[in-house]
This record gives sequence, structure tokens and C-alpha cells, in this order.
Amino acid sequence: MFGYSAFRGAQAEIVDHVIQGGDALVLMPTGGGKSLCFQVPAIARHRRDQGVAVVVSPLIALMHDQVGALEEAGVHAAFLNSSLTLDETQRIEREMMGGRLVLLYVAPERLTTPRMLAQLDSLEERGLLSLFAIDEAHCVSQWGHDFREDYLALNVLHERYPGVPRIALTATADELTRADIVQRLQLEDARIFISSFDRPNIRYAVVEKTEPRQQLLRFIQDEHEGEAGIVYCQSRKKVDETAAWLGGEGITALAYHAGLDADVRRRHQDRFLREEGVVMVATIAFGMGIDKPDVRFVAHLDLPKNIEAYYQETGRAGRDGAPADAWMAYGLADVVNQRRMIDESPAAEEFKRGQRGKLDALLTLAEAHDCRRVRLLAYFGEASERCAAYQNACDNCLNPPATWDATEAARKALSCIYRFHQNRGQRFGAGHLIDVLRGKATDKVAQNGHESLTTFGIGADLSEAQWRVVLRQLIALGYLRTEGEYNTLELTASAREVLRGEVQMLLRQPSDAPKRGKGERGGKAARPGRAKDKAPPLPLDDDGLARFEALKAWRAEVAREHNLPAYIVFHDATLAEMAQAAPATLDALGHISGVGAKKLEAYGREILRVLGG
Repeated sequence: MFGYSAFRGAQAEIVDHVIQGGDALVLMPTGGGKSLCFQVPAIARHRRDQGVAVVVSPLIALMHDQVGALEEAGVHAAFLNSSLTLDETQRIEREMMGGRLVLLYVAPERLTTPRMLAQLDSLEERGLLSLFAIDEAHCVSQWGHDFREDYLALNVLHERYPGVPRIALTATADELTRADIVQRLQLEDARIFISSFDRPNIRYAVVEKTEPRQQLLRFIQDEHEGEAGIVYCQSRKKVDETAAWLGGEGITALAYHAGLDADVRRRHQDRFLREEGVVMVATIAFGMGIDKPDVRFVAHLDLPKNIEAYYQETGRAGRDGAPADAWMAYGLADVVNQRRMIDESPAAEEFKRGQRGKLDALLTLAEAHDCRRVRLLAYFGEASERCAAYQNACDNCLNPPATWDATEAARKALSCIYRFHQNRGQRFGAGHLIDVLRGKATDKVAQNGHESLTTFGIGADLSEAQWRVVLRQLIALGYLRTEGEYNTLELTASAREVLRGEVQMLLRQPSDAPKRGKGERGGKAARPGRAKDKAPPLPLDDDGLARFEALKAWRAEVAREHNLPAYIVFHDATLAEMAQAAPATLDALGHISGVGAKKLEAYGREILRVLGG
């Protein structure tokens, strides 16, 4: 059906377990092949006359793409959602009730409606309900990074249809989230399959936030010009402003967030999926279920909430296995903002405590001066060696950062804050504290008489950038906290440990980003819809490259005719293998990875024509 010669990793074991009627919880990284883990059992069970598989999916775009890909492969699938007309909905329901559909995709809120449950009851009574697949299962957990209340009602599947196998799947869940998924979906008897969380093709890098827009522009222009990518921002306003600014700098950039009109969001998402070289600037409202394989980078201009969110979002890069980048700009304000959002949340204290712990783990990853991959995988309970030998090693392994002992500097900063408190209970933010430590004679220093403090000027040997790193680390580690509208700095109880010299603080040396020459690269005219020539996934000679480009042009025409993203017709890797092997017969073409029986029948002769010139 799909044209692959073998399963990957634990896929075969999962598929066999579900075909035999077992329940499963599958944790597999983005791009690891989760979909086949329920699609193949659905096909096999349907061929045994066991009926339709129901797939719970939270996103309309994901449903559309997966159904399109299945139909291209010769699997009869459909979705039920608000994008359909009444006639279309009724036609699909007739096919479902007749047992003709292999897979049906539905949103969680539709699945639990009285009408849908009555239809499922009828199917189950006639033995035509083959399995339930719950995609993005972390959405059921309050500890997960994308909790959705509609998922809580999915426990009805176990209670109402105990004889129908269920498979829950997610790319991201720590131990606490896994336990929550099992409990809420009543999967206590399910087998748990945990694949490696490692994505060896992704290079992880974190830079100190100085001029974030310029840093982002340099990153895109120097390393990913003309390539598809996603830029995540925390606020809708920042998304709009960043997309507009990138557009002015010659980058084909689009905005996506929940505040945009639904039609605008759909158009922007379609362009991102169908065109090459588009950069999507988005809030976290964008991305879940995006199957675009050639996203070459994911950039964060703001700190995510936790490692699960970071891993899920960065996992949208490099799904095709080719090298990709996860790049993040990170600064003191990020730490302050994330801590404030948790503290001001109306959630229960237990939940806040859990969120603080998750944020602390992410801050540790961001501040690390050792291997980021080791730390990232350790969070999910997976041991690994440092990634220096990887093709895409992390920034710290590629260029080990210089470090310095900031223990004494930390003590000076905390002492200065303590002196503020002694001086009429005064409270100040990071900027004024740094001015006092560096002995800067500002009006504010004079007004408050701070030039007479014993801590005035004791940190003149450090730059402002170094002091910001020290304060960021003190806040990240919980020795300082911020208060109120002006983010004034407060000592915590644990600050005594630092003041007494019981804690050593080894920090990265702040590195200034290289300055770009005047006029260099900036202001380049945009090339909408076009990407620079990209190297194919396989080495090709001149004739092979010509065949590869001809195949891509043919694929683009087919994708337009079928109203599908090009990668659903064939992935670049499949086209490259065709171009390299240059098969001359249908039988030889059928041995290319990714060419299934239906695609061979539908496109085989046309492909041979293109290959023959």
C-alpha cells in the first residue's frame, strides 16, 4: 500500500499488537512514523471485515492531509468536521455505516456527540468498529503542554466499547504526563511503547538575545535562505510585527495566530504547505499535525513554557530526515515573563509547582554549557552520549563555550539587592541594579543616594551583558524572583546559600554576535514562492539532477490538479531515488521506496515518460 520495504524501529511490534486487538500507548518522536502504527492495523482489520477505524484528531488541516495521503495510496478514508457541507457529511456517514470506510478522522468534540455515539453503537453491534486511534494524546493531560478539555471525554471509549482496541499516540510526554494519559484514557492494561526521542538530524542551538530580529535574520540568511521554516513568538502582536519585518527584509514570511480570520489562517497554512521557501511566523496555535517534511528550521524568538513544548515545536523541522536546525534566542526577560505567567495564573498551587519545575528544566537546558542533546534526552528518561560525533551536533558540542566562575559576582548582586532593602525597603529592577554594581552615575542613582552604598561600583569589572547573564541565572535557579508591574528583584530564602558561598555558579561567557557590514545582504528583493536550488537527498550526477528537477516539476502539476501539497504525491527522497536509479520499467519503478501499488498504477507510465526525457 505505502511502498516501503520494511518497518522502522518498534513499528512492526506495535502494528502486530494492535492488529491482534491489543491496546497501546505509543510515544514516538515527530517524523518517527506514528501514523503507520494505526493506519496499517486499520487496513489489516478492515480486510478481516472488522469495519472502520476511528481516528481522533484535533486539527482539520491534519485530517485533510492524512486523508489525502491515504486516498493517494489507495486507502479509502474520510473525515467529518465543520468544513463539510450537509450533503458531504451524510455521504460519508452512509459509507461509514456501511463499513466501506477503512479510516474515519473526527475531532474529539464530534466523537462524543449523541449522534456520533449512536452511530458507533450501531457499528459495534454489527462488528464493524475495528479500532480507535487517539492522536496527540498528550492533549488529555493537565501536565502536558497542550491540554484540551474535549479530550477528557474520551474515557467514554473504554467504558462504552471495551472490546474495541485503542491506540493512543504522542510525540512528547514526560513520566508525569504519561501517567496522566494512562489514567485519564483508562489505558492501565495497554502496552507502552517508547521509541528513542533522539532526532539526530536536528542541530540544537541557543543564542543570547541581544538584537533578536537581527539575530533571526542573520540565521535565516546565512543558513536557510529560500528554505521553509517556522518562527515561534509568544504574542499575536509580535507575530504580526515579525512577519511584516521579515517581509521587508526580503523573506517570504506569513503570520499565523488565533486572532486572524479563519480564512486568512487557512490561506496562509495552504501556502506554507504547498509553496517552497515560505517562513511561517506563528504562536503555538500553529504546528500540531503539520506533516510538511522539508521544514529546514524552527526558530524561537521567545522561550517556550517547558521542554515538552520545545521538543514538540522543534520536532516540526526535518521530518524528512535531512539536516535541520532548532534555533532559539533567549534572554533575561524570557525568564521573568515565564515565571510571572505561572505565578499570576489562577491555577491551583500544585499545578503551579509542577509548571515551575518544568520551566526550571527548560532554563537548565537553555543555560547549559555542555551537550544540549544529552540534557534534552535525559529529561525524557533516555541516556545518551554527547552529540559531537553527529552530523548535526548541538552548538555546545560544535563550539564548546568559554565559561567563567560567577560565584563572587552572584554574591555581589544579591548583596546589593539586600542593601536596597535595608535602605528604606527600596526595590528596583535589573537595569538599575546593574548601574549601581558598575558604578554608573545616573540620575536615578543620585536621587536614591545609591552612590553611598558599599556595593556601588563593586562590579565595575564586568560588562552589562555579563551582569545580565548572572541575574538571569539567579532567577532561573530560584535565588531571585521578580515582583509587580516593574519586575523589581526580590531575594528568595535560598539566596542565603549563595551569599554564604555554598553554591558555585559556572556560567557561559556572553558572546557578541558578529556585526554585519553596512548593506550586506539586507534589503534583498523577495522571491515569492521560490526557494533557492536545494541539494537533493541523494548524490546525483548532472543527468540525475536534470531528472530530479523534471520529476519535481511533474509532481507540482499533479499536486495542483489534486489540490494537495506536493509531498503527499511523493516525497523528495522518493523522487531522488527515481532520478538516481532511472528505472525503465514499471516493475523496476515499483521497487523504489515510497511507490505503492496504487501510485504505481496511477502515475507509473507518466513517471517513466518524465524519466525518459
